[in-house]
Amino acid sequence: MRYILFPACLLLACAVFAVAQEPAAPTGGRGSGAGSATTAINAAYIRENYSKFEYRIPMRDGIKLFASVYVPKDVFSDSRTYPILMQRTPYNVGPYGPDQVRANLGPSEFFAREKFIFVYEDVRGRFMSEGEYSLLRPHNPAKKGKEIDESTDTYDTIDWLIKNVPGNTGKVGLYGISQPGFYATAGMIDAHPALVAVSPQAPVSDYYMGDDVYHNGAFMLAHRFSFYQGFRVREGDPAPPPPANQPRFDYGTPDSYDFYLSLGSLANVDEKYFKHTQPLWLLNIDHFTYDDVWQSRAIWKHLKAIKPAVMLVGGWYDTEDPQGLLRQFDFMQENTPPQTLMLVMGPWNHGGFSRGDGDRLGNINFGIKTGLYYRQNIEFPFFLYYLKGRGDGKFPKAWLFQTGMNQWRKFDNWPPRAAASKSLYLDAKGKLNWQQPAASGFEEYLSDPNKPVPYIGFTFSGVLNTYMTEDQRFASERPDVLTFKTDPLDRDLTGAGPISVDLKVSTTGTDSDFVVKVIDVFPNDYPDFNNPPPPGGRGGAGAAAAPPVPQGPPNAVKMGGYQQLIRGEPFRGKFRHSFEKPEPFKPGQPDRITFRLPDVAHTWREGHRIMVQIQSSWFPLTDRNPQKFIDIPKALSTDFVKATERVYFGGADGSRIELRVE
Repeated sequence: MRYILFPACLLLACAVFAVAQEPAAPTGGRGSGAGSATTAINAAYIRENYSKFEYRIPMRDGIKLFASVYVPKDVFSDSRTYPILMQRTPYNVGPYGPDQVRANLGPSEFFAREKFIFVYEDVRGRFMSEGEYSLLRPHNPAKKGKEIDESTDTYDTIDWLIKNVPGNTGKVGLYGISQPGFYATAGMIDAHPALVAVSPQAPVSDYYMGDDVYHNGAFMLAHRFSFYQGFRVREGDPAPPPPANQPRFDYGTPDSYDFYLSLGSLANVDEKYFKHTQPLWLLNIDHFTYDDVWQSRAIWKHLKAIKPAVMLVGGWYDTEDPQGLLRQFDFMQENTPPQTLMLVMGPWNHGGFSRGDGDRLGNINFGIKTGLYYRQNIEFPFFLYYLKGRGDGKFPKAWLFQTGMNQWRKFDNWPPRAAASKSLYLDAKGKLNWQQPAASGFEEYLSDPNKPVPYIGFTFSGVLNTYMTEDQRFASERPDVLTFKTDPLDRDLTGAGPISVDLKVSTTGTDSDFVVKVIDVFPNDYPDFNNPPPPGGRGGAGAAAAPPVPQGPPNAVKMGGYQQLIRGEPFRGKFRHSFEKPEPFKPGQPDRITFRLPDVAHTWREGHRIMVQIQSSWFPLTDRNPQKFIDIPKALSTDFVKATERVYFGGADGSRIELRVE
């Protein structure tokens, strides 16, 4: 089988390559479900109903930040007043120029017709704003005088807006997706009194601990390489972005599996492709432990005693920032939480809640327009209540889409207090059991970093942004992937909360990655909801006269027996004791790896199986481990060696997976 992957932009990277709108923002309210809820917003409507102003807003240190402000025209004609809804972004606030307007305003298609004062601001050092850009600028909790961080820039911006923008009510809301989500998070620390509602959405919270750059010490290679081809530090004075038709990086092949394999070591990348002109790439690969560079940028550690109402939004299948908002939610709950703190999770990839119907992702059909439901019934009412005082203001602690059952649910606590921990034990012959096996043993495989396991099993020209729902049958067939599964379940089983991994392993190398995937195996008779049979089936009255039913290509995905990835994470073994101080394995000596996968709210239905797959590469999603204890960004091609990996089961200390079961 041939595996072809081509590094193209994900949602966030697409915006950067084009140097256009911020990632995941609706481009005109024309997601496939937008028209069914309200008339689509477009630039003509914006020009008719809003006046656009461009301001350069002074910060406390004298630097001026650029903002585009859209004010409803009836502020001037009828003395109406409106709250402010703001986004701060490193991706530009275009279009620039007072006569150039956006095709939509606010988080979704519902906001422009409701009318708010909309503000879009280039953050410090980006595009038309003055100053020096810092990637996820560290928060300074002990600022003095004119010292700044993103919290003060937000405070100073809000202070200026409420004093200078006509027709504002003195109430402000703040939101953003991905990196703009980071700025929303930073803005609610030591917040301006006028800031009453904040929604970090798929927010970057800790680049090293499970967000874009590192997952448990493993470098997210394909996305980082493609992202930093387009996202670059500004050179020179403030300026609008270049035209969107700038040439993109030429990979020279549609086969990114081979492209990334041909990169060799990460040591080759800067010289060969970035030509010493991309300091952000070097920041990523030079800091491969959880050092002060990353710890100082972990914004979630400062979320104590937050005053505004907070709605955290993310997707169960976010391929970029799956952990950030969960980390924020957990920390705020334990540190004087805001009066309103709501977690919203749906079956979306990165920013998928902001566009389209959300009724399917990849091959998985949810049967519900989850994106439209969220925008209309959760996001819009949240801001409407806190900014305009409309609605009852009754929001649950968690409003989550339960996958598998495919239904929305509200929770007073997350994870649910009633959820009990239940262990699944690895056992001989690929078994996954609820009882701890008495007999000890192991399964082993040969891991070859020069022939790494791909993360999807088909030809694709891009970093697939639906890989977190993809079929894992291709991996089950590989000799370098261990597969364990339960018998068919005799009743529904719902996982609610994080999944804990406790592996007893050994390697003949001195370092190794262990990728753990938790999977829902569908029964063989599972229906093909994406390609249902015609009414009446193939038999019955009139069948002889019916035209032939098109069968489609022979390689079309059949959902019977589908192995849906529910959660998957890599773990770089050298960090098993500390992410700050890596340690080598002793060859052949068993050791333990323990870590947590991000939360789930998923039901394995009766007749389905739970499967766990374990492997030592996930390429080119993550970089290759040479399987030597070495600084991986400095490894040479000769450093990549084969190693035999063992996973031990049974006895008092065998490997297991722990679920919180509702």
